[in-house]
Amino acid sequence: MLARVADNLFWMGRYIERSEHIARYLSVNYFSSLDAPNELSQSRQFVLRSMLFMVGELHEDENIEINEEEVLFNIGLNPESPFSIINNVKNARENANSARDLISTGLYESINKFYHFIINYDPDVLVKNGLHDFTTNVTEMTAILRGKIRGTLLHNEAYAIIMMGVNIERATQIIRMINAKYRDALEAQGSYGDKFSNSFEWTTLLKCAESYDMMRRLYKKPPNSISTLEFLILNPNCPRSIMNSLNQVYKHIRELDTSKRYNKNATAFLVGKVRAEYEYKHIEEIEGDIQSFIEDILNSLGQISTKMEKEYFNY
Repeated sequence: MLARVADNLFWMGRYIERSEHIARYLSVNYFSSLDAPNELSQSRQFVLRSMLFMVGELHEDENIEINEEEVLFNIGLNPESPFSIINNVKNARENANSARDLISTGLYESINKFYHFIINYDPDVLVKNGLHDFTTNVTEMTAILRGKIRGTLLHNEAYAIIMMGVNIERATQIIRMINAKYRDALEAQGSYGDKFSNSFEWTTLLKCAESYDMMRRLYKKPPNSISTLEFLILNPNCPRSIMNSLNQVYKHIRELDTSKRYNKNATAFLVGKVRAEYEYKHIEEIEGDIQSFIEDILNSLGQISTKMEKEYFNY
């Protein structure tokens, strides 16, 4: 396989996964605010700032009122916005086009269908009353794409490269969500006990990661900061957790790097090292300094992606 084509497959997987997480974060934050127990969490300005923070557009000055329609358009359908869903879908399709010979007809047709749905969606409908319809379609179509990847491709090197992209992006987006909701929980605290730990924002975070039902079945109690972070970071059985994503990346990279020799400069070595570090962490260590953990894991994921590109995709 050409390195250029491998790079296309890797980034196709990343852009598909990124689209889903941004869409779900928009939807859950917007509509969960209607059920929020305190005035700040119900505030539309608070919700809009959280959305912008998650995609990397921080608005520090709280005296400036944010325009709701402008935010929804910029994150959803603005072709000039580098983080918008429309640009992620365009990039996924461009990468699929460049790797057309290695993906199935069913997967390619589904990506095309997704692309045409997005580019033909009326921005006026999105910003006025179509947010639920738009984000639901995005999350459902990305789920179909993941099913097509798993069910219509040979589980060979091409599949391993796509899944490495999917899982690195999933871990990155979950950390970005944790970062945004940690910040929100500091501002919009709960009304009893440890107010930060019992903030409504932890429930919202789990719903953003589509993990609320799983977490409640496991812990059998309402979410707080420790149980939420433990579940989304360290639980290897949660399909959205950082630990699960690192396990999947390691599994697939071992399919590409079958060498039994010890090579500390290999990407597989770095992935294994990062994975081992978090496999034996206690959540209390992380909760004591969440901000440092977020910076460290984002840095580690960036290093893995960079090393992977140099080793496998450099052309």
